[in-house]
Amino acid sequence: MTLTELRYIIAVAQEKHFGRAADACFVSQPTLSVSIKKLEDELNTKIFERKTTEISLTNVGEQLIKQAHLVIEEANKMKLIADQGKDPLLGPLRLGVILTIGPYLLPRIVKVIFDSVPKMPLVLSEDFTSVLLEKLRKGIIDVAILAEPFDVSGLFSEPLYDEKFIVAVPRSHNLSGKLSISAQDLKNETMLLLGVGHCFRDHVLDVCPEASRYSVNAEGIQRTFEGSSLETIRYMVSSGLGITLLPSMAVDRLITDKTISLIEFTDPVPSRRVVLVWRKSFARLEAIKKIKELILSVQLNGCSKFFEKVQ
Repeated sequence: MTLTELRYIIAVAQEKHFGRAADACFVSQPTLSVSIKKLEDELNTKIFERKTTEISLTNVGEQLIKQAHLVIEEANKMKLIADQGKDPLLGPLRLGVILTIGPYLLPRIVKVIFDSVPKMPLVLSEDFTSVLLEKLRKGIIDVAILAEPFDVSGLFSEPLYDEKFIVAVPRSHNLSGKLSISAQDLKNETMLLLGVGHCFRDHVLDVCPEASRYSVNAEGIQRTFEGSSLETIRYMVSSGLGITLLPSMAVDRLITDKTISLIEFTDPVPSRRVVLVWRKSFARLEAIKKIKELILSVQLNGCSKFFEKVQ
């Protein structure tokens, strides 16, 4: 049994196709197939069900793939430990960011990180919280920037900042011009929400639960609408379709927008806690510390930062 063979079965499990897996591993398909057959013979079990149209994992195969991920990660840690002896911030860092944070935080930090640690390039991915957590646990990414709450089993997390919410309404709306507003004032408004899967949707519904309970009014008119991104919702507000809540860093570009009014909440101001998350087995703690330090070094409007040291 070799690490190469383990990488081959992981590739087939991901691609569900021997040809594509071989391409991903930069070997010929016969080489990959022979190696996997050799591993199955050694273990005296079938890892894959080979059908005409698809490849699937056997029950034992699913367990073996999980173990293969752990073995590969532990092997990679040995090289990382050796490399860190020379330079603790050497090599790429795979960073995942949720979709309602990435467009507003990444432009502020990417150049700062590159200038500070040029030997540690970022490999970025944006996705839903659930997808990033799965990638994190499988070792596909190293660290993620998420908003609480989420399942923290097997993970470490450190708070970065609390980000307050702002109400955005059309300039022609009867609430436009108010200096502050309470969540109670919004209960009868047409609320624009992100689609299911976005954690920010859940945050908004925590503040305005009526938007979930009453999707239509007494006359049968739609009272909640969904958008695919915060930028889409921004344009929907601008068009007069309704109001919404936005994280404070998303409103910077709206300051000069003459079609939208921004209103702050009265105390207690609703907010979300943004955190840095990584696997308990991740070896590059110095990289985590540096990323947190650099994120907190930039201006984050409407945010309360946490400067506690990474454990």
